[in-house]
Formats: sequence, structure tokens, C-alpha cells
Amino acid sequence: MSYTPVASLKDLKTRRLLCVVSGNRRLLLAFTGEQVYATDDLCSHEDASLSKGSLHGDCVKCPLHGSRFHLVTGEALDEPAEDAIATYAVKLDGDDILVDLPD
Repeated sequence: MSYTPVASLKDLKTRRLLCVVSGNRRLLLAFTGEQVYATDDLCSHEDASLSKGSLHGDCVKCPLHGSRFHLVTGEALDEPAEDAIATYAVKLDGDDILVDLPD
């Protein structure tokens, strides 16, 4: 695992949900106003882009069928999604968002 710069905090603050691509991985970055989270961008139920969903506290809601995922654990909180999504550690270096991605 290694921390990889993926976006700027300035860009995320204006959008709150942002899809970024790092290598072959699509990531969702979410900014709750206090914390930055990183998860896989695709819903585990129908592969919808979670970055097109909505933010509800520390959860993101899928735009397709409404399943919510916890941004800390990745747990699916509502049906029809049952499987969790991957989550990744985040750290900030100035304005840069770095995500701990598998090698």
C-alpha cells in the first residue's frame, strides 16, 4: 500500500462528491465539511457511480436504487445493495488529497 495524490481539497470542497481515477481504480472522494473519505466509486449492487449520488452525513446514497453506504466502513446500509464497498485511508498534504491504495 502507498499513499497516492489523487485530487486537490479545493476541488472537492466545491463539489463534496468527486470521482477520480488512479491507475485502473475509480475512486469516490467525499467531503463532509470536516473529513475527507475515499471509497470505490461503484455501487456494489448495480455499478452506478456513487459520485453522482448524494451525501448524507457520513453516508453516500446511490443515485440508482437509493442504497446508502457508510463512508468509514463501506457497509451497505440499505437494500438492494448487500455487499460493502472498499474504503481507503486518506491523508492531506497541504491542498493535496492522498489515498492509501493497494500496490
